[in-house]
Amino acid sequence: MNAAVSPHIFDVDQANFETEVLQASLTTPVLVDFWAEWCGPCKSLGPMLEKLAAEYNGAFRLGKVDVDKNQELAGIFGVRSIPTVILVKDGQILDGFAGALPEGQLRQFLSRHVQPLEGELDEDEAPEELAPESPEEAINRLQQEIAESPNHPELKLDLAIALAQAGHASAAEAELNALPANLATDSRAVRLRSQLDLARSLEGTPAMEVLQQRVHANPQDWEAHDMLGVRLLLGADPAAGLEQWLLILDKARDWNEGQAKKRLLAAFNTLDDAELVGRYRRRMASLLF
Repeated sequence: MNAAVSPHIFDVDQANFETEVLQASLTTPVLVDFWAEWCGPCKSLGPMLEKLAAEYNGAFRLGKVDVDKNQELAGIFGVRSIPTVILVKDGQILDGFAGALPEGQLRQFLSRHVQPLEGELDEDEAPEELAPESPEEAINRLQQEIAESPNHPELKLDLAIALAQAGHASAAEAELNALPANLATDSRAVRLRSQLDLARSLEGTPAMEVLQQRVHANPQDWEAHDMLGVRLLLGADPAAGLEQWLLILDKARDWNEGQAKKRLLAAFNTLDDAELVGRYRRRMASLLF
């Protein structure tokens, strides 16, 4: 699906931004996707956004900005890495995020601001289900893209993130250390360094299933709760990981020299979900004070 075949998706440039995005958002929210042909994460995020635009049936419109063709427009909005997505409503930027979020987090993001309109899609229009890309598949894809486009260092940051997600902490750190200065301070690079610090603590620790069995057998096995928190945070359920440390903070605040508090503070630096971080910061504060 693309802008040419969907009434809910359109291309954005500087000439039509004011009318098609700012003015149009007075009646219908507009999600603006800053992307590029060479951007690996854009290739996974873009189809998911298009799928959701069809599913929401006009509750929002999806505007796509090719940053290579619209560098000035990207600069106006302070786009430092791609993909970057902003939600414009009532003529104002309401929310946004950087990076390729999984579909579940995309749905959470949208649900805070818009609701699908009533109406069923024809069978021929129904978007295909997207098989999630595994970290190893992402590594192989990115290595090939880097070989084909060596002058795009952003791909190397994407590779470092994929390596970390696959559990290759040393290789991820090597890629991270080799980034040019402008990318070394990118928000995703800063988060990745915090994630790698947490990942190192998992070396030699039991698998998630073993840790879950331990906490089920002994709810006061704080070490298992702690390690399970790290695995969940770096995996698919960061909120569940934060819950592990809140439990320790509530029941055994001083365990291991207050490690639960340290873990929470470190975890906040790894997450780009401002709403999630804010919610758990408040819960941590209520337990501490």
